Amino acid sequence: MQLYRNDEDYRIRVYIWNLTHGGGSARPRSEYRIQITGLSTNYFEPEIGGKTLILGWWDEVGVFAGFDYNKHSGILGSSPSIQIREQYLRNAHINGFSACDKGNEEIAIAFKPSFFIEYVRDLEPLHGFGESQYDLSVLETVAENPYAVNDEEIESTSWTRQTIIQTVKKRLRDSSFQDRVLTAYNYRCAMCGIQLDLVQAAHIVPVSHEDGTDQTSNGMALYALHHYAYDRGLVFVDEDYSIELNQGKLNKLRAISRDDGLGEFTEALRALILLPPATSDRPHRDYLSIANSLRLAAS
Repeated sequence: MQLYRNDEDYRIRVYIWNLTHGGGSARPRSEYRIQITGLSTNYFEPEIGGKTLILGWWDEVGVFAGFDYNKHSGILGSSPSIQIREQYLRNAHINGFSACDKGNEEIAIAFKPSFFIEYVRDLEPLHGFGESQYDLSVLETVAENPYAVNDEEIESTSWTRQTIIQTVKKRLRDSSFQDRVLTAYNYRCAMCGIQLDLVQAAHIVPVSHEDGTDQTSNGMALYALHHYAYDRGLVFVDEDYSIELNQGKLNKLRAISRDDGLGEFTEALRALILLPPATSDRPHRDYLSIANSLRLAAS
């Protein structure tokens, strides 16, 4: 198949089976495997000019296990299977990503579907972490807690793997932030209350700013339209949690006759944002103050 996201595209050949418990008394109960069946050949055919994926799917928790084609590119046995330990599947369910050291420099990768593009993009170098126990230990620490490893520790790894670790770290931090914010707001837009799986996690203060963080209190759940309007400075949230329109921005839009739809847009907005039940999850007034200062500076 051809896989696309934004300006990325990949030609991939996918072999996939359901993950099941290891078979027989000789295999540990904590081990899951894919049992290789249904191949017209006795080997995995490579995707010429593309990537070959060998995957397992554990439906109970909704995670993939990815196995290294280069370690399994030869002739398969009479009843072939490939294993991964259950703890790594569960770690991926909790954290989004996990790397399982299978020994002999073979690494299996467990990951949520939201990590699929990153897995395909970095397929070969991810499975190559088995070549360095130190680099693998840093990757494992990032997978367990993306906030626990600083840039200096990442820079102490092989330079060929630093970008991969940074990518995993950023993706997991983004995913963690989104999960926390959407859960806090029960997947409802803070500005209009809509759900319908159209809601995104928005940073109040951008993470690129020196005061920007991935704390839940620096986020709001926003309907995609309102998220874009917030990032564009059309709408903002005051420190008393009231939703306000940026009159300076509106005046500029009126001046160039681009204010059509303003009535419908305004009608959908609440007077005050919805607030999460937990006080610690609510937008912190310091973040709202910084964001509003940035908005005024940009006006």
